[in-house]
Amino acid sequence: MERRFISVGAILGLLAVASGAFGAHALKDRLSPAASTTFETAARYQMFHALALLAVGLLASRSRALVIAGYAFIIGVVLFSGSLYALALGGPRFFGAITPFGGVSFMIGWAALALAASRASAPPA
Repeated sequence: MERRFISVGAILGLLAVASGAFGAHALKDRLSPAASTTFETAARYQMFHALALLAVGLLASRSRALVIAGYAFIIGVVLFSGSLYALALGGPRFFGAITPFGGVSFMIGWAALALAASRASAPPA
């Protein structure tokens, strides 16, 4: 499990950098300012949660809540960032209805991470 979260986190991080560069350079003159902002938001949230997923992967064997956090972050990236990328690139407006589900998934992931931290035993002194 830990390796999967680390691998997926690394891939999502790679794709976030590639998406950010693509949006800033290749799409610079093709997107409206609003669409460009939406695209940038998608890449930024993808990167934040790729990094969170790496941390979860390093700790996942310690708690079921961390496993839940990892899956919630992955689902959040797909739903939140994926729908924003689609909207920015001119996809159907119904993608806007998907975005909040990704946001809720991110919040579940952070809540699960907080729960795992609150249940963790302190390291020996």
